[in-house]
Amino acid sequence: MTVRHSLLAALVATIWGFNFVVIDWGMDGVPPLLFLAIRFTAVIFPAVFLVRRPDAPWRTILAIGAFMSLGQFGLLYVSMHVGMPPGLAALVLQAQVIFTIAIAAGWLKEVPTAPQIAGVLLGSAGLAVVAAGRGGHVTVLALVLCLSAALSWGVGNVLSRSAGIAGGLSLTVWSALVVPLPLFALSLLLDGPAAVGSALAGFGWDSAISTLYTAVLASLVGYGIFNSLLARYPSSAVVPWILLAPVVAMASAWWLLDQRPNLAETAGGAMLLAGVLVALRPQAQARPKIRSASVESAASSSSAGGRGSSNIQS
Repeated sequence: MTVRHSLLAALVATIWGFNFVVIDWGMDGVPPLLFLAIRFTAVIFPAVFLVRRPDAPWRTILAIGAFMSLGQFGLLYVSMHVGMPPGLAALVLQAQVIFTIAIAAGWLKEVPTAPQIAGVLLGSAGLAVVAAGRGGHVTVLALVLCLSAALSWGVGNVLSRSAGIAGGLSLTVWSALVVPLPLFALSLLLDGPAAVGSALAGFGWDSAISTLYTAVLASLVGYGIFNSLLARYPSSAVVPWILLAPVVAMASAWWLLDQRPNLAETAGGAMLLAGVLVALRPQAQARPKIRSASVESAASSSSAGGRGSSNIQS
């Protein structure tokens, strides 16, 4: 990757890392499912009138949106609402890489490589350490919801891969159509019309700024840059940059929210990221051991010529 594209990849990781703190800040006083429905409404409009629909069946587009957007972010927002800290949420969500590899192996029959298997085992151990050492300030429910969000993201990744759709801004926008109405209906059902009406009436500038950040920067700009980089370079060169996101999320949560990770969370998080790095490590290409016939022929001619010259000189 060029320096410019590396800086763009780092920018995406920074935007996505800080996004967790912005979500936590803007969701204050707004039910999580309602807040997410408003975010994806902003993702869709007016972009849906400006971006062409992906060349894929509707059922494929909506299925990807159901897992990659509706499932992932719905579970993530609820997880953060019930107590998952932003920094730890960003970290645990990276388990999506592990889930993607495991699901692709069973569903698409993509045999994982030795580094991928090692990465899955190391990352799983890291998640176990995080779960065991959550320090009492993170409930089991919040952790399970966040892991379920990572699982939903992994399923969405495999759906997109099996459909053969090149990820892009159009897929981000059009697959988001499946998100707002179900979440708004669920918020009405779970939170009640009174709570939804009160939240909409009191929707302040902080929630509005958070919505604009998550919709415009995190979704449209972030995925736009990320998918353009994936179109230029192998995923093994682009995806590891996103491992900076949990670092940014935990640092910003520590700085702005005074949420300091404990030793177990730090150690388990390091193991998880190490597992992801190992799983994403590209396979070394085997070097040919047998020279081609033309090379052998050239070598023989050179050798014969050398002997002839030697005989003439003698």
